[in-house]
Amino acid sequence: MASELPMPAGGPLLPPIDADAAPFWEGARRGELRVQQCAETGRLLFPPRLRSPFAPHAEPRWVAVSGRGTIWSFAVPHPPLLPWFADLAPYAVIAVALEEDPRVRLIGNLLARPGGAINEVDAATIEIGARVRVVFERASEEIHLPRWVLDR
Repeated sequence: MASELPMPAGGPLLPPIDADAAPFWEGARRGELRVQQCAETGRLLFPPRLRSPFAPHAEPRWVAVSGRGTIWSFAVPHPPLLPWFADLAPYAVIAVALEEDPRVRLIGNLLARPGGAINEVDAATIEIGARVRVVFERASEEIHLPRWVLDR
């Protein structure tokens, strides 16, 4: 179940939903993490694209993945930042290597708990290789953002 992300006036810019990424956002609204898969080689792809880089004539298909992975890297932004994020800094932004294919990495915030604020995790406690799982936060009717929590 997705928690509600508070959106003050002038909130963060949300990604556009174009035809290439629509299945990703549709899955996120349903609490399902989806990525593309090369129809010929079976390799996972992210971000979305029209053709597979592994088989240029193969059109990728969308598949659900477990939503589990490991922290591959992280950053802790500090001001100056966009106004909506400045009051939340510092906060953790992590790159997650997916369990199904560690070459595929997604970016998101590390939360202390589902529905928690993006600045609740002390960066000094973040460990590369820690296991995480996806949770989703409702940012708008169409956009449910993937966030990550430790998978204990």
